Amino acid sequence: MQRAIKHPDPRPRAESNIVPMAGSDPVRHPNSVAAEVRNLRKTYNAGTPHAHEALKDVDLSIRANEFFTLLGPSGCGKTTLLRILGGFEMLTSGTCRIFGEDVSRLPPEARPVNTVFQQYALFPHMTVRRNIAFGLEMLGKPRAEVESTVERMLDLVHMTDYADRRPDTMSGGQRQRVALARALAPQPKLLLLDEPLSALDLKLRQKMRLELKSLQRETGITFIFVTHDQEEALAMSDRVAVISNGHLQQVGTPEDIYEQPQSRFVADFIGESNLIEAKVAGVTGGEASLDIEGFGKVHAPVAERVEDGQKVWLSIRPERLVLGSGDGQERAKVTDRTYLGNAVEYHLHVGEHALTARSPRGGLRGRQDFAPGDVVSVGFEPGSIKVLLS
Repeated sequence: MQRAIKHPDPRPRAESNIVPMAGSDPVRHPNSVAAEVRNLRKTYNAGTPHAHEALKDVDLSIRANEFFTLLGPSGCGKTTLLRILGGFEMLTSGTCRIFGEDVSRLPPEARPVNTVFQQYALFPHMTVRRNIAFGLEMLGKPRAEVESTVERMLDLVHMTDYADRRPDTMSGGQRQRVALARALAPQPKLLLLDEPLSALDLKLRQKMRLELKSLQRETGITFIFVTHDQEEALAMSDRVAVISNGHLQQVGTPEDIYEQPQSRFVADFIGESNLIEAKVAGVTGGEASLDIEGFGKVHAPVAERVEDGQKVWLSIRPERLVLGSGDGQERAKVTDRTYLGNAVEYHLHVGEHALTARSPRGGLRGRQDFAPGDVVSVGFEPGSIKVLLS
């Protein structure tokens, strides 16, 4: 939702980074940093027995013009970080900069930022047109500029035909488009989105993911998106920051986060993963021999230094397990089979280990299919085993 600003900010604001909307080319800021936090800590109820440290020494840089997602479970600190960027929460220590300006102690109305909240918070008594115009009018924009901007916003979010309707007569997806238009109208440098898709049904969420990403590309504005939905983060983001218990676990592209997790938490939280405890039985060059109790030995590359006898964790994605009816690296018993439409999921026991394998379309189109009770061979695709130290 766009902020309702009671009085225009009297201080002049630089226009060099204002981003044009639909109808003109977006201004890009190559290699610049849109938002940055350093040594950021946030403690609620500091100095009391009820003190809670929501964010712990967070260092993060978000590039201009990217779709960046803060991802993590409920209570991990992602919304707190978003609110600090927006000025709705004050940090306890550290710094927060937006396009190079230290905004650590500035209120929301003094920052070049707008926010779309989870419940949109549109004015129910106003039409769509008036909702979008409201913030511009509060900023003291000339009437002609307000009218032309509103028309551009309506066109941008495909809501021109609904301009004179009130929000309470529209669907959740339509209300979300109005909230986006109102937030984009003042041309913020940064748009913060606090789980704006969570109230929508699955099919509408999937449709709105594409529309949000398209809007971000068209406007060139930096989007910072908060979600607990892993699929949502992977589908929409240029980069993702995974947060757990106030700590920044990993930052990278969706491919990096999924294919190269750096901790058990990331491997387990992003998609699904088989996590197996193992012991290092030897290292040659950059490859380790790994002994899995009750399973046998496997070999995998290691990026960090490990020593003989050291305990590590192995992460293997279900789709990277290879099942067969012949001889394999290990034998496993199928305990359950679940048909998922585009794939079949198998639950297996290998010694004392419970594993999950996923095969596209299972036994269809010439692929082997298995049933509960079958004994199968288990192997791994090359490069599928990730060695994790924590």
